[in-house]
Amino acid sequence: MTGSLERLQKVIAKSGVTSRRKAEKLIVEGKVSVNGKVVTELGTKVTPDDKVEVEGVPLTKEEPVYFLLYKPRGVISSVKDDKNRKVVTDFLPEEIEERVFPVGRLDYDTSGILLLTNDGEFANQLMHPKHEIEKVYIAKTKGIPLREDLAKLTKGIRSDGELLKAAHVKTKSVDKKKNTAIIQLILHEGKNRQVRRMFDSIGYPVDKLKRERYGFLDLHGLNAGELRELTPHEVKQLRHLSEKNVK
Repeated sequence: MTGSLERLQKVIAKSGVTSRRKAEKLIVEGKVSVNGKVVTELGTKVTPDDKVEVEGVPLTKEEPVYFLLYKPRGVISSVKDDKNRKVVTDFLPEEIEERVFPVGRLDYDTSGILLLTNDGEFANQLMHPKHEIEKVYIAKTKGIPLREDLAKLTKGIRSDGELLKAAHVKTKSVDKKKNTAIIQLILHEGKNRQVRRMFDSIGYPVDKLKRERYGFLDLHGLNAGELRELTPHEVKQLRHLSEKNVK
C-alpha cells in the first residue's frame, strides 16, 4: 500500500489543475482538503483512493495530453484573458476537454513553438531553470548589430537586477537598405521578454521575434495557429532531456 502513496502537491500537479509550485502554495494557504479535512502540511502523502479537493473542487483524473502549437503573434500565452484577447487555448480542437495550459510563455508579439499540456509535473520539470532546455530564437532587429555588440549577449547583460545571457548568437543575414538584421539566438533560460530586453540593452530593438526550436522540436509542417499532438516518444525524449541537463 505504501508504494501507492504520493505527495499531495504532486498529485494536484499531475491532475492538470496547476503546477507543483502553485499546488504547494494552495496547500499552505489551507485551500486543499483530503477526505473532507483541510491539509496544510507539504509532506502529506495520499493514495489513489483518497478524495482530494482544491478550493472545494474535487480532483478528477485526466489522461495526460501534450501538444505543440505554432503560436501566432498577437496571442496571449494563457488560458484566459481579462481583455478578451485571443489566448493559446483558443487553438485547441473543441473535442479536447482536458484542462490544458501552456508550458511557460511566449510574449504577445512573439510567435513560434509553445507546448501545451494538462500534466503539471511535466510542465514544471521543463520550466525549471536547472534543466536548461535549449531554445532557438530568430530575431529581426532594427539596425545591424556589430560583432562586438553581439558578444555582449553571450557574456551576459544586467537588466532589472537579472543576468540575461545567450548560449550562442549568430548573424544569419543583413539588409543594409532597410538597416535590419536577422539574428539567431540560443537560450537555455526563459526569463520575461528576455530576447527583447537583451537587444534593447545593446541599442538594437527587436522588430519581430520567433521561437523556432524547443529542445529537439521544431515547427516543421505547421503554419501559424496550427498544432499537433506530441508522440509518446517525443514526451519521453523531453523528460529525458530535462533530466540529463540537470547540473
